[in-house]
Amino acid sequence: MTPRDHAFWLRAPGDGEIRPVEVGPPGPGEVLVRTLFSGLSRGTETLVFRGEVPPSQYAVMRAPYQEGDFPAPVKYGYLNVGRVEQGPATLVGRTVFCLYPHQTRYVVPADAVTVVPETVPARRAVLAGTVETAVNALWDAAPLLGDRIAVVGAGMVGATVAALAAGFPGVRVELVDVDPDRARVAAALGVGFAHPDTATGDCDLVLHASATAAGLARSLELLAVEGTVVDLSWYGDRPITVPLGEHFHSRRLTVRSSQVGLVSPARRDRRGYAGRLAVALDLLADDRFDALLTGESDFADLPRVLSRLAAGELPASCHVIRYPTGG
Repeated sequence: MTPRDHAFWLRAPGDGEIRPVEVGPPGPGEVLVRTLFSGLSRGTETLVFRGEVPPSQYAVMRAPYQEGDFPAPVKYGYLNVGRVEQGPATLVGRTVFCLYPHQTRYVVPADAVTVVPETVPARRAVLAGTVETAVNALWDAAPLLGDRIAVVGAGMVGATVAALAAGFPGVRVELVDVDPDRARVAAALGVGFAHPDTATGDCDLVLHASATAAGLARSLELLAVEGTVVDLSWYGDRPITVPLGEHFHSRRLTVRSSQVGLVSPARRDRRGYAGRLAVALDLLADDRFDALLTGESDFADLPRVLSRLAAGELPASCHVIRYPTGG
């Protein structure tokens, strides 16, 4: 068989390449998917690209269809939207989301793909994994009517959490980031915006997604007495220092983690992974989320794009990768 499909591989930390791959026909109960778009999860994928996944997290951080092992060579990624070319008749021709790496075509079990609702454009659907993370975080955080909420860190996850939190009646939501350009994203999502130095305090709940020690420290400062920080950040192998000798004890504060790898215990018995993803895809019918799609490049340019993202040369929330449509 002559390979006519291609995938992105991290050859070594900081060095990516496009490799040919062989994709055979689907077997019983499988689907062949041609990728339309994939999304670059800037925080996690740049950590992987730089080789900063700590050895203790190699198993936890594996993507569902990852090949190779950390730090490299590895084929990694999990925001993939494509069209089913072969498989069960109920799926052929449908646009689907799958937790698959950056590859032009691929074969997976039919139950590994989720049909994208007709109300959601294929390009926007690459955000499904991010919205799913935000859904899980809000299940963990359990905001109440009228809460004062801050979201620290206006990247993909933080901005998505803020957009969803704003849907709770009576809440005040403020998106907090050091980058003043993120104010435009906040406005598009319908939430407030502030620099960390001027953020509004006395919060009942702070969701932290900046992946920095300074952001976590500021999150604690913004809390009211007996408030809670829900930390969504992934720090990789970087040690983080937290000032627990200041507001933490005197205000009886709480810090807890939220991570998408497990469904929140608040909904685990009733939703599961498939149910959570279905909720996320339904929420993406809201065109506010287009504000998070901040760039687009061809698949052939992916190694250079990831290098620029990892170096901080290419600012982005979610950078979309566009695939060729022909064989």
